[in-house]
Amino acid sequence: MPKVIAMAGKGGTGKTTISALLINYMLHNKLTPILAVDADANANLNELLNMDVELTLGEIRRDLKGDIPAHITRDQFMEMKVHQALIEATGFDLLVMGQPDGPGCYCAANQHLAMTMDKLADNYKYILVDNEAGMEHLSRMNLRSIDVLLVISDPSARGILTAKRISELTKPLAIEIKEKHLIVNRTPDPLPAELYAKIEETTESTDLPLAGILSSSDKLIQQELSGESYLNLPEDAAVIQQAYEIFSKIIK
Repeated sequence: MPKVIAMAGKGGTGKTTISALLINYMLHNKLTPILAVDADANANLNELLNMDVELTLGEIRRDLKGDIPAHITRDQFMEMKVHQALIEATGFDLLVMGQPDGPGCYCAANQHLAMTMDKLADNYKYILVDNEAGMEHLSRMNLRSIDVLLVISDPSARGILTAKRISELTKPLAIEIKEKHLIVNRTPDPLPAELYAKIEETTESTDLPLAGILSSSDKLIQQELSGESYLNLPEDAAVIQQAYEIFSKIIK
């Protein structure tokens, strides 16, 4: 079974940035092959990796509700289309979930998707899910356990409190979560003492240990504005060194 790493956190905390940096780290350390899944409705992981998306899983699910070619089953149709949606790269592939379900019942389509994802998962050592604040896509993909859940927060008291609530919301899910870690993103340097106290208060009162703090980076802003992939960031960049140090503690 592949090792599953998932992101969680409210919108705007930088889950996609952390996902792209984590892929960078995993490729650098030859922790491959990876299936990266952009499960955020506002999908943009592909943009940080400079990859083009032509087909999403949401579009496939909608197609499955209609007529399909007579010579194949719905399972075969789903499997064929999912492989068409795979964006292949060296060491990893990317799948984009796309927009959430529209009107009507998608139960059957999601069941076919789950069966296909089960087969697909066997091809990878790691599955990395850039998730929404909720966990609905994880059940659609038939992921029954998460090895590492990274809860991402912005550098604010409200953000830290929200991270704590998200961590607590995972408890009643029918998904086994083996490890949880907090990453506080885009922090000022130096870190204000009041913010660090709030982080300590949260980690000490929950089962959400602090994995690390990632400072705000002009380098990442420049990389995104130029359209350059986060995979091409120089190894001596401060943000890369900081990210690698965080990930080395939690991704084995």
